Amino acid sequence: MRTVTVVGASLSGLYAARELRAQGFDGRLVIVGDEPHRPYDRPPLSKDFLTGRADEDRLALTDAEESAELDAEWLLGVRARGLDARGRTVLLDDGRTVSTDGVVIATGASARRLPGDDLVGVHTLRTLDDARALRAELTRGTCRVVVIGGGFIGAETASSCAALGHEVTVVEAAALPLVPQLGSDMAAVCAALHRRSGTDLVTGTGVAGLRGRSVAGTDGRRAVSGVELADGRTLPADVVIVGIGATPNTGWLAGSTLALHDGVLCDDGCVTGLPQVVAVGDVARVAGSRAEHWTSATEQPRVAVRNLLAARTVETVRSTPYFWSDQYGARIQFAGRRHATDTVRIAEGTLVDGAPAEGGLLALYERGGRTTAVLSVDRPRLFMRARRELARSAGPVEPAPL
Repeated sequence: MRTVTVVGASLSGLYAARELRAQGFDGRLVIVGDEPHRPYDRPPLSKDFLTGRADEDRLALTDAEESAELDAEWLLGVRARGLDARGRTVLLDDGRTVSTDGVVIATGASARRLPGDDLVGVHTLRTLDDARALRAELTRGTCRVVVIGGGFIGAETASSCAALGHEVTVVEAAALPLVPQLGSDMAAVCAALHRRSGTDLVTGTGVAGLRGRSVAGTDGRRAVSGVELADGRTLPADVVIVGIGATPNTGWLAGSTLALHDGVLCDDGCVTGLPQVVAVGDVARVAGSRAEHWTSATEQPRVAVRNLLAARTVETVRSTPYFWSDQYGARIQFAGRRHATDTVRIAEGTLVDGAPAEGGLLALYERGGRTTAVLSVDRPRLFMRARRELARSAGPVEPAPL
């Protein structure tokens, strides 16, 4: 290959570019990014950056020295709008085209939004620009914040808002937040973290809409004043943060020959239906599963690039899923593959009013006498030991029961 184009100046895109050079590719390397920024770390956006403990310099994932070593052409602030049927030309929305021999798709995902009016004070949190706008609003004074969605982004953002002294309510349509990821037993533990820290948690009801009011100085736009719930209640709000998940950025691939279904469909080596095209990170559905986690974005590129340069699948992704989340001063870590039928056993620690007591806890998910996953709250050493053991004992990936 003489030219490889990485579409997406994201975490996974940067790791793919690094792997291309590390694995011996010395040809033309083009990196396309729709944001004007070089790759940056997204997890701190909902935590240290939002609370002001970290500035933008600490978010940067690459510096001038590494950029020089990569010897890449950076096309930033421009979107890819198409990929030809053979995967040999990337079309850009400014009219330019990039002829290429290989493509790494690393376009990530975009935050889902609520339908309706574009109200001042309503935010999503996915990009650096999102975080800048939200941080500016949160530093103007104490306000009433409603977070819609109790997933990881919603919980972390609620935690940061509470730390800044705001009055925070989290609205979750399910009976408990994080049930799909943790199961009901451990989801209840995370719900208790919200309540112990003074955050109101409203569950079991969805959002019917947002209320707005006219204010001066907003160029005619109305400002959010409340969140209408499906059960008829209205929560007053000065700031609303929508954290209801993300949609993989695959629209630009419509019309290509690639198979798309909630992501770019790949085999277990991140290779698409075209051997000269691979996909990594949040946009990639690898062997039927799409993982929106930092570890997946950093581990998949090595395998994907090896297969891209080989023009066939010679290695597959075999890592044990892992993610973490920081909420209300607690570090939550999870590794493994949980099924709905697994039982949960607290191996270390105790609960007080449903939340972990001082010293945290370690919980094991078990099925048929075998540990399938492990969850820790503030037990990092025990967790790392359990995670290593889980990786050693992991067998073939089993399909979830119907």
